[in-house]
Amino acid sequence: MQHTVRSATLVVVVSAASLLTACDAGGDIMAPLALPTSQVRGAQPQAASAQPQPGSSGELAITSQQHAYLDELKAAGIKPSSELLALSIGSYVCQGRAAKQDDQAVREFVLPLVRSDVRAARSGQESPTPGEIDTAATDYIRIATDHLC
Repeated sequence: MQHTVRSATLVVVVSAASLLTACDAGGDIMAPLALPTSQVRGAQPQAASAQPQPGSSGELAITSQQHAYLDELKAAGIKPSSELLALSIGSYVCQGRAAKQDDQAVREFVLPLVRSDVRAARSGQESPTPGEIDTAATDYIRIATDHLC
């Protein structure tokens, strides 16, 4: 029994590590989001009070590749609830691709995120249909694969 638990734990750890480290040779697509505060454009070290510093824009610093990805999403009619969530979904798609996951595995991995994004973007409106969520997931995966990975 103990051997089975160790094996299962090892599989989970290796899987998680491969998803977290599997990045395109061109660089980490989420790099601007993972940089120390001092390296993010316009960021100032924050005091413990978490009050914004004068002159800081509070905007997300993104690369030109990430910007093109977001533009393509908008061109396809996708209105993400936030740029950060859209970039996270794209990052998960790229991690799945880099880990050599098949199309269905990538889809199953990002579908809950896409569903949450579509619902959040339409808050206060009629709930999205399963077909709308499916179309958004297909578009997210295609656009991330073509423009971000």
